[in-house]
Amino acid sequence: MRIGIVCYPTFGGSGVVATELGMALASRGHEIHFITYKQPVRLALLKGKIHFHEVNVPEYPLFHYQPYELALSSKLVDMVKLHKIEVLHVHYAIPHAYAAYMAKKMLKTQGIKIPIVTTLHGTDITLVGNHPFYKPAVTFSINKSDVVTSVSKSLQEDTKRLFDIKRKIHVIPNFIDVSKYQYSFTDCQRGMMAEENERIITHISNFRKVKRIPDVINIFHGIQKEVPAKLIMVGEGPEREEAEALADSLGIGKKVVFLGNSNEVDKILCFSDLFLLPSQTESFGLAALEAMVNEVPVISSNTGGIPEVNKDGFSGYLSEVGDVESMTANAIKILKDDSTLNTYKKQAREQATKFDINNVVPQYEEIYEKAFAKAFGKAL
Repeated sequence: MRIGIVCYPTFGGSGVVATELGMALASRGHEIHFITYKQPVRLALLKGKIHFHEVNVPEYPLFHYQPYELALSSKLVDMVKLHKIEVLHVHYAIPHAYAAYMAKKMLKTQGIKIPIVTTLHGTDITLVGNHPFYKPAVTFSINKSDVVTSVSKSLQEDTKRLFDIKRKIHVIPNFIDVSKYQYSFTDCQRGMMAEENERIITHISNFRKVKRIPDVINIFHGIQKEVPAKLIMVGEGPEREEAEALADSLGIGKKVVFLGNSNEVDKILCFSDLFLLPSQTESFGLAALEAMVNEVPVISSNTGGIPEVNKDGFSGYLSEVGDVESMTANAIKILKDDSTLNTYKKQAREQATKFDINNVVPQYEEIYEKAFAKAFGKAL
């Protein structure tokens, strides 16, 4: 099948999922066309059945803001015609589903049908999409998609609650390719980050307010009072400067390492002992899943889709949002001795295998069949 994938090409979870999905589909014999404004960060190689088409946005003095949706719609029309793409899979309701629908209408005038599958990832619904300026466009885009999916039951429920949705929303969870994660500490060069007696705690995010970065620092502050430890902070965002200042004010600045964005997340997780995710909300918690598959137990908030990923008392612990004291106590409970830590590490990996890519990709293939049947009145 020839599939066009539209996504954000950045470090965010939706872009990572879209890229990994495309590569997995290509390995199963499908022809994949990524259509976005730059090559996705996780798409290291273009080969065989994987293609990338850049969306260029010409600068016109007439426009105060350059019209990316218009450029994307036009590019989609051209790529569908040139490569005979059979289905468009767009990640994020706006601007991608909106642009895909416009492309669909333009193609229809030329006698070409193209079904649209829209996957909802989170902030396109709970943050951006629910803004009064965008809500009508998001509602329209979702309802005009041929098939709609969400990455968690929690997000499915939020979408139904916040919008007047006429489409059925299929839940297909995010995933991980378990076969790629078969490391040992000898491969990880753990000594680069900490002393032999120190535990390594990790947080990875885009450092926005929703991630509750001060809670990460405060949880670690409590941990290191009881257990020798280092905190590795991976990512960039508006909360980083405040986090650095907080660490210094607590006297733990030398124990907290800010690495910025990194293409070596798997290596960092490989030598980590615990992952902190105290977010205000998460539609799924892909960062937690990536930690767990690397045998890193997770201390997280009990919100959004995270409880669907992190099993309380097994792969880690869940606490109420903002309950730093509980999260700190649970972290120490896991880290207090090697035997307990090793048990949670194994259990975290076991929980992650439930989300293996080989269990999830076939669900998307079925969705493409549904979308094609809806558009053409027949199955592929």
